[in-house]
Amino acid sequence: MNNMIVMPMIIPIVTGIFLIFLRPYVKAQRVLSIVSIFATIGISVYVLNRIQIDGILRLDFGGWLPPYGILFVADSFAMLLVVTTAIVTGILLFYAFSSVSKAFENMFFYPFVFFLLAGVNGSFLTGDLFNLFVCFEVMLLSSYVLITLGGRKVQLVESIKYVSINVLSSWFFLVAIAYLYGTVGTLNMAHLSVRVAEVGQGSLLTVISIIFLIVFSLKAGLLLYFWLPGSYSVPPTVVAALFGALLTKVGIYAMFRMFTLIFYHEPGITHKMIGVMAAVTMIGGCIGAIAHNDVRQIVSYNVVIAVGFILVGLAVSTEVAIQGSIYYLLHDMIIKALLFLLAGTMIYLTGTARIEQMSGLIRNYPILGWLFFITMLSLAGIPPLSGFIGKVYVGQGAIEAGAFGLLAIAFISSIFVLYSLLRIFMNCFWGETIINEDDDVPLKKGILIPCVLFGILTIALGLGAEGIAVYVSDAAHTLMNPEIYIKAVLQN
Repeated sequence: MNNMIVMPMIIPIVTGIFLIFLRPYVKAQRVLSIVSIFATIGISVYVLNRIQIDGILRLDFGGWLPPYGILFVADSFAMLLVVTTAIVTGILLFYAFSSVSKAFENMFFYPFVFFLLAGVNGSFLTGDLFNLFVCFEVMLLSSYVLITLGGRKVQLVESIKYVSINVLSSWFFLVAIAYLYGTVGTLNMAHLSVRVAEVGQGSLLTVISIIFLIVFSLKAGLLLYFWLPGSYSVPPTVVAALFGALLTKVGIYAMFRMFTLIFYHEPGITHKMIGVMAAVTMIGGCIGAIAHNDVRQIVSYNVVIAVGFILVGLAVSTEVAIQGSIYYLLHDMIIKALLFLLAGTMIYLTGTARIEQMSGLIRNYPILGWLFFITMLSLAGIPPLSGFIGKVYVGQGAIEAGAFGLLAIAFISSIFVLYSLLRIFMNCFWGETIINEDDDVPLKKGILIPCVLFGILTIALGLGAEGIAVYVSDAAHTLMNPEIYIKAVLQN
């Protein structure tokens, strides 16, 4: 039954291929997309629960035993992200049904969403470093198409920057893989952990680890985030939400996996660098979020702030802090999707992205207004919403490790997040309405319901944090004890 591990990647790939041939039939594409995403969610939840019974699961492709063959490894950390990815993508598909035109749907939108999903899930599940690179490329190639769909001039301008930086980072990724293989002679992650521990993380391996850190920082938007605000603010709303919820999270996942499993021997260098980069990222993100008056730019800079906050847990590297980062990572995937949807919906209703040109929206669209209010509180970490538990655990871990400077920056950033979103709320939703009855754009149920579903999820994740505590605790314990992962992979 370990064959089930590969299904969260196989189902989206097969679905994407079928959807290419169904291009003229939009309704058929929608039905197949929903059936596929429900199947992916069901199998992912099943595998996540099996891990709690049987431990970490492994699938060896072609019967080749590790460290020689290609393999997928499913632990609680990977599967939590796979489940959340599938749920977020499913809700965004419902939003797409009502928000994008049929012409847009006919431009292979659905196939590339599923190819993107396959790349994301494959990145979470692979146990081999080269296949991590391959899955990254599948994800990125799909994102190159999605960011340019629509063909507006601003999309093409930003896509050049986006593609260029990712091609460069992919080249660095290959260089790092080549040097690592030349040094220790393997690319299996568990075997890499053993080999690095055997030879010791000397100066050469530490330099290689820093190259990997640069690569994943470019992917995640850690410090090197200059490409992110523009790239995430130009695509159609549903694509921007997909990017904001998923793409940076793959880079974050790769950093957690690399620096808890393989390069954890020199925390005074690597983890300290991550801490400094996280602090600078949060500061830069806060400045960007309060400096702009464009809703899309403010939302994009909030993605940057979250990246820095999540990686505080990795920089601190205590089990409690790691738990906090995992909670916050799951929360951020949900809440950023919702935030991008709300921002895009506001622009759709008013025809502008400038906050000074919007006013009184809550009078015309009260549900939208209160959903934005809930999102704002959740991102600020107000209990009992989903952002609270992650911030508490990260703070507790930082105190245990004595990282008070990092803790102060992390929590001050929450105030800036609250301020940046409060500006939008006060300017755009309160005051005299700018929309008269004749200009009132009806808010489709197909647009509102996905936003409500995300709002329910952020409340449920906050109130029901105890329900996923066993999974998060197991994920953090496995990350902090690499021998558990190594034993599950290398024990034949």
